[in-house]
Amino acid sequence: MAEFLEEYRWEPVESRTDLLAAEPAPTGDEHWDVFLAALTEHLAAKDGRGGPPWVETRSLRRFWFPFNTRAARVDALVHAPAAFRRRGVYVAAQELNVA
Repeated sequence: MAEFLEEYRWEPVESRTDLLAAEPAPTGDEHWDVFLAALTEHLAAKDGRGGPPWVETRSLRRFWFPFNTRAARVDALVHAPAAFRRRGVYVAAQELNVA
């Protein structure tokens, strides 16, 4: 995922939509499938666009914290991007930055 985020950042904005259009194959874990939908919507929104249609059907019934330490949970509750919060995935925005 980190490699994709790094490469995505360097793509011209006008070609990024194509990178997000196709629905990825299931990972075998609903949490990560929803995470990918949230990430896709989040990236599209940062470029001033809506997410592709496939992201709309993915959400969790119970909150999930991918980074599940006390500090990470507090940070995620305060700083999770909207695309993640509305799907029940709590991850702080800085966790999505690639070094």
